[in-house]
Amino acid sequence: MKKNIVRIGLGLALLLAFLGHAAKWGFGSWTFELPLVNRLEAIVYDTRLALTMPRTVDPRIVILDIDEKSLAEKDKGGEGRWPWPRDRMALLLDKLFDHYQIAIVGFDVVFAERDESSGLKVLQQLAQKEMKDVAGFQSTLKQLQPQLDYDEIFANHMRNRAIVLGYTFNYGSAESGGAPATVIGQLPQPVLPSGTFTGKNIGFFKFDGHTANLPEFQKAAASAGHFSIEPDADGILRRVPMLAEYKGAYYEPLSLAMVRMLIGMPNVVPGYPSDKALILSKNYSGLEWLEVGKIKVPVDEAVTTLIPYRGKQKSFQYVSAVDVLNERVAVDDLKSKIVLVGTTAPGLLDLRATPVEAVYPGVEVHANLISGMIDRNIKQKPPYVIGAEFLSLLVAGLAMALLLPLLNPLKSLLVTLAVLMTVLFTNLLVFHVGNLVLPLASGLMLISLLFALNMTYGYFVETRGKRQITGLFGQYVPPELVDEMARNPESFSMEGESREMTVLFTDVRGFTTISEGLDPKQLSQLMNEFLTPLTEVIYKHRGTVDKFMGDCIMAFWGAPLADPAHARNGIMAGLEMHQILKKLKPEFQARGWPEIRIGVGLNTGRMSVGNMGSKLRTAYTVMGDAVNLASRLEGITKEYGADIIVGEGTKDAVPDVVFRELDRVRVKGKDEAVAIFEPFGMQGQVDKAKLEEIKLYTQFLRLYRAQDWDQAELQLFNLQKQVPGNPLYSHTFVERITYLRANPPGKGWDGAFTFTTK
Repeated sequence: MKKNIVRIGLGLALLLAFLGHAAKWGFGSWTFELPLVNRLEAIVYDTRLALTMPRTVDPRIVILDIDEKSLAEKDKGGEGRWPWPRDRMALLLDKLFDHYQIAIVGFDVVFAERDESSGLKVLQQLAQKEMKDVAGFQSTLKQLQPQLDYDEIFANHMRNRAIVLGYTFNYGSAESGGAPATVIGQLPQPVLPSGTFTGKNIGFFKFDGHTANLPEFQKAAASAGHFSIEPDADGILRRVPMLAEYKGAYYEPLSLAMVRMLIGMPNVVPGYPSDKALILSKNYSGLEWLEVGKIKVPVDEAVTTLIPYRGKQKSFQYVSAVDVLNERVAVDDLKSKIVLVGTTAPGLLDLRATPVEAVYPGVEVHANLISGMIDRNIKQKPPYVIGAEFLSLLVAGLAMALLLPLLNPLKSLLVTLAVLMTVLFTNLLVFHVGNLVLPLASGLMLISLLFALNMTYGYFVETRGKRQITGLFGQYVPPELVDEMARNPESFSMEGESREMTVLFTDVRGFTTISEGLDPKQLSQLMNEFLTPLTEVIYKHRGTVDKFMGDCIMAFWGAPLADPAHARNGIMAGLEMHQILKKLKPEFQARGWPEIRIGVGLNTGRMSVGNMGSKLRTAYTVMGDAVNLASRLEGITKEYGADIIVGEGTKDAVPDVVFRELDRVRVKGKDEAVAIFEPFGMQGQVDKAKLEEIKLYTQFLRLYRAQDWDQAELQLFNLQKQVPGNPLYSHTFVERITYLRANPPGKGWDGAFTFTTK
């Protein structure tokens, strides 16, 4: 625990910062906040909303759209630019209520100015001036006035119908030296009078002015509601004020006014919970919902309601307003429906940025709210979520801050994933099933940062251990394997164990003669010049250099890191070593150095690997019969004139390499005969002449083991002609056949040759 005290302390400090953000700790007007967390919380909310939206069309609500089709010129089937004459709006109301028999209509537009399109104002001015004494004009104007007063016509057609008008609040800047707030038109009666919330610390949206409808329209309409919708700090519209404060009184939005009209205009009653056990904020107001008849509309600390978006645009049926005026819409499409009059025409500027779409019609926001209220399916974000967030951060943060420093990286990752999934699943379940919006981003961010802190701290602190790994194995294995071991120290062990591996021995032929012809300095240079590229080849093929023994290299594959392709990598390294030496030949000749030729012995099998030695000195090495056989195979390469000889285990492990069986032998120190093989390259890459030689040699070997000496000698003669100068054909087996002809081995002979030297 002592060695982790710093890590635990850093974790607790991080937890404290998040707790301060959740509880909104502060002094005076200053409040501690983490802006990034707030931004992420908005993104997380939008993501949850997108994942859980029903994405269905609500058939109960219809958008009567003042679209581009409706705004087209009359000769093109439209009504012309907005605003339309009020007599046409009166006709629209008649069509909606008399012909289509709708249930209610709400206007997402404001009728704040008088309609002078009929020319009545001009005629009245003439009647007061130039035509003042013309009795006929005065009489005719009096008769025509009811037909030309479009505002009065519109107001008359509103009366005794379920019509809800819309209006908007605005802010002024007179206190800061700017223009005062605009006050136009007449507001409806407030739903809650001034003084309703005296003594309550509630953060209402407070407005200074309004743009409302003409007084005669407001008096004629059944109700009215504001459509002052306030986007969040990032410009995204997620919520709507359910009560807007103006001069101390409180006004409802268009959506709530329409719902109240639908259910018989019950009063709006503030809702306060009885249980405040989770409340940690001193600013907690207690107002959690507005009760309208049997409907409860949840509100947050600013008395706003989250918009229950059903999906992207067109989650409700859209009908062109001009089609309704001309009765081009089926009656059943509108009968008994809730109708909202609004616009999607770009020029009328009623488009909003929302979580579901960057450009979204404002009228559909009201439709979503009406649908959510009727279905009682609005997400709740009551003020007490501050306490819930604080407690969840405290529990999860304390657990992880104290636990992660004690665990290894894998267990830390598993614990972190488990906590993350638990928090995420619980939050989504509460969000979708319980309609409760609990903060999520702060928890996810805290958990992620605590994990990152512990992993980062562990990385820097444990770098010393990784440097030890690099120092220990840097001279044995290639750098990329050292890096892999440092990243995954649990993937290898230095303790002795038995593994299936491949070991390689290589030795310079005639090294004694070479060394006698060079002075010590030249010999040292020669050794470096050919041992360095041979070592690089071993590293290239993921091998581990065990040791250098004079002119001999010992290497192995399959440890310290497991290597499923150890046999293949060993063979590829052996073949490439001879290619490297051929490339070095011209350079050595230019320096006056002799040509370097090597023999390579490879064997695959089970062997012991690990730190071995005495208390005073240890080495990471391999031991066992399979290792000894590889050494013996390297020693007999010169007897067969072969560059590489491998054991049967190596040959069986790499079936796509072309081999030829050289012989069966008993090496010194082993009584059991073993087959030995010579590799030539990958299948498809060995030339035809070599394949023909392998075929002839295989036939010779069959005759030789059958003790058909005459035919075997004839096959050797054919091989000598095909490959002149090969001692295997001209010397080794010629002498062996001569001896065996004079000393027949008998019927039980297994064809093996016994070596008495290493």
